[in-house]
Amino acid sequence: MNTSKYVIGLDFGTDSVRALIVRALNGFEEASSVSYYKRWGRHMYCDAAKNQFRHHPLDYLESMQEAVVNALRSLPEGTGENVIGIGVDTTGSTPAPIDKEGNILALRQDLKDNPNAMFILWKDHTALKEAGDINKAAKSSNVDYTKYEGGVYSSEWFWAKMLHIIKEDTIVRETAYSWVELCDWIPAVLTGNTLPDKVKRSRCAAGHKAMWHKDWKGLPPDDFLSSIDPLLKEVRSRLYDKTYTSDKSAGRLTKEWTNKLGLNKNTVVTVGAFDVHMGAVGAGIKEKVFVKVLGTSCCDVTVGPKKKDEKLICGICGQVDGSVIPDLIGYEAGQSSFGDVYAWFKSILSWPLKNILEKISPELSNETEDKIIKEIEKEAQKLSPDDSHLICLDWLNGRRTPYADQNLKGAVSGLS
Repeated sequence: MNTSKYVIGLDFGTDSVRALIVRALNGFEEASSVSYYKRWGRHMYCDAAKNQFRHHPLDYLESMQEAVVNALRSLPEGTGENVIGIGVDTTGSTPAPIDKEGNILALRQDLKDNPNAMFILWKDHTALKEAGDINKAAKSSNVDYTKYEGGVYSSEWFWAKMLHIIKEDTIVRETAYSWVELCDWIPAVLTGNTLPDKVKRSRCAAGHKAMWHKDWKGLPPDDFLSSIDPLLKEVRSRLYDKTYTSDKSAGRLTKEWTNKLGLNKNTVVTVGAFDVHMGAVGAGIKEKVFVKVLGTSCCDVTVGPKKKDEKLICGICGQVDGSVIPDLIGYEAGQSSFGDVYAWFKSILSWPLKNILEKISPELSNETEDKIIKEIEKEAQKLSPDDSHLICLDWLNGRRTPYADQNLKGAVSGLS
């Protein structure tokens, strides 16, 4: 009988959920599985021309179950009984409106197809104006509440997105009781602690994206939020002030999810965090180590000791105590797109394949599309930088660092 103990990592990305099963004793990777979001794959609830990208909560729940079950299926029967813990990371800032029971509004029948009632994906840039309003208020305030977030607030982050939705959608504004980050909601669902005042909020998400800091005892105060828009003050009292690092437990698996996932009821679920920060942990980050995590976006992370005279670094995406490793300051920077650029480029090049060749030979079309980027990479390696005078600015989804500005455009110069 297998008596080894295992832990499961769940990574909620832009396109899919990845489940990884690891042997607790030595960190050996036993099995993994990927489940792609079904609705997202059909481009539902998105409008690229308006920079609107939304995820339906059912995509997360269904893909999570599928990924875990499929990963366990490749291992000996009974392995699920020996899983002792689940760790969760997600994209962010990816917030959503919730009711008094902590249910995402899009899970209600009357709001199931309303994009504003869903999770607002990290790369959704519909809140450009609201981010500008927050930055203006922060610079005219006695306290700059963005100073631990690089001194500039982004349209990709919590308050800007929430304000945009409650200004735009009266039904969501009047129905929502509070708001939650995806990395907080998944552990809450798995442990049955979805009531807004029971959800253990991630230090990582709160510190980097919601202006949380111990200097002002939590989230920014009412008077500052009111100076941006009185609507924010109304929500502030139904949010939180206490946060937790990811070495803390969010609770144990509910009976419902024990049955759905094929695990045991004593499985502990950790407090959630953002994907890049946990990716840095997986890469072995420590002091004086700089980690680049490359996915649909590109993120840079490092950690450093806490100091009484902590220096503020302008233009990055935050410096937060315990956001990566407990008792160290986590620093984040990066750019808003990386893998997205390759996907877009491949899509452009594949137009004849999808619109012409696929009608003649679907198999050949798919095979060619799969090889495009790999073949371009091989040829690019043969080129010397001295042979080209092209200069490329990779701000194709707006610039994140330095000084987040999603109004900026990408550019290629030097073409002849």
